[in-house]
Amino acid sequence: MKPIIAKQPASIRWALASLSLSVLLSSLGTSIANVALPNLALAFNASFQAVQWIVLAYLLAITTLIVSVGRLGDITGRRRLLLAGIVLFIVASLLCGVAPKLGVLIAARALQGFGAAIMMALTMAFVGETVPKEKTGSAIGLLGTLSAIGTALGPSLGGVLISGFGWQAIFLINVPLGVVALALAYRHLPFDKREGRTARVGFDYPGTILLALTLGAYALAMTLGRGRFGALNAALLVLAACGVGLFVRIEASAASPLIRPAMFANRALSSSLATSLLVSTVMMATLVVGPFYLSRSLGLGSALVGVVLSVGPLVAALTAMPAGRLADRFGAPRVTLIGLVGMVIGFAILGLLPTTFGIVGYVGPIVVITSSYALFQTANNTAVMSDVIADQRGVISGMLNLSRNLGLITGASLMGAVFAFASATTDITTAHPEAVAVGMRVTYAAAAVLIVVALAIAVGAYRSTSDGQKFAVQTLG
Repeated sequence: MKPIIAKQPASIRWALASLSLSVLLSSLGTSIANVALPNLALAFNASFQAVQWIVLAYLLAITTLIVSVGRLGDITGRRRLLLAGIVLFIVASLLCGVAPKLGVLIAARALQGFGAAIMMALTMAFVGETVPKEKTGSAIGLLGTLSAIGTALGPSLGGVLISGFGWQAIFLINVPLGVVALALAYRHLPFDKREGRTARVGFDYPGTILLALTLGAYALAMTLGRGRFGALNAALLVLAACGVGLFVRIEASAASPLIRPAMFANRALSSSLATSLLVSTVMMATLVVGPFYLSRSLGLGSALVGVVLSVGPLVAALTAMPAGRLADRFGAPRVTLIGLVGMVIGFAILGLLPTTFGIVGYVGPIVVITSSYALFQTANNTAVMSDVIADQRGVISGMLNLSRNLGLITGASLMGAVFAFASATTDITTAHPEAVAVGMRVTYAAAAVLIVVALAIAVGAYRSTSDGQKFAVQTLG
């Protein structure tokens, strides 16, 4: 099936602009609220644990719903669902900005996360309908750039808005930007065309509900307790494991499953999802370890720590679009492998880094890691999305986003635990500078090992293909 695209290059550019703005808003929503938590605790006279749910509600909504909304878009039409998702995001942002109570704000953030899940899942799925196949990597690279910019811009933009207009502004800023994204999407995205079996399939409600509950249990197990793993966390993990088993049984017998079990027989898809999860898990180490190493071991002030930490997202943003062009020219599988090799090298250097090398010694490998990550992420997504059959684009895009989100959630807990254990302290905020440095080296060495595992998986999938080039997902029906 040929992509349904507007023939005029200008229309394609405007369509990509609407998708890019949608990605920017959803990623901005992930990072902008963190900086406001102290202000929100004062505004609502609430504990820090209570206001953390403002961030957690957004992340949980995205994690639990992103696959389901992707599949719903495949069935009902991606254009109409994306428009509905943008509208929901706008309305929820307005509700956040005028929320009179903390409970209302948390509920509105969950709704905002619902809208963001739709936007995240369907923007990448739309690439196949808006650009020629040979430009898929460039388009996905553009979306990756805007995602990195949104994540990096959140804390600084949030700080400016709060100081100038109050905490409400970090939510209300989404309203005019969302209206622009809605207008562009309504005007320039291709209309839905449901053909053949896509128009006749039903929606898997039991599977959708069970998957949402399972993912919610896992996400809560990894995030509750602020790094302390207790009985509640263990119980939630057991529930999640049971949920996975029950979900597989339900999907195997469902007439129209949310996720077809046969998908995972495709080694290309399974490899892409597994490597995405591992890489995202490891990338959280830079966010977990970096602030403590820079402040405790190198003695940097908070302002300078923030500047150093912004280098990684900036490099990723600058690398994503060139990475897409490289994937189009040389093949996504090769670029994927190059990205993973670069990450192994970067993390291995950090695992051996003495503190005497200072800021430059830390920033150099971080530049290698984040640029290599952008190569991997763009090429990995391109490898999967370039040949997905039309009625599976939404659910596959959702699964790719889910693997990334689960990796980030897992990494925050796992890499944090490795760091604390290697530092040999119960309170990392008061640990000796050399202990923090040791913890940093051990954590990054562990990260390098996990990337080697991801590289082995990717190489195995690459060699299993008939010619080393066709890394596509074509047998999902």
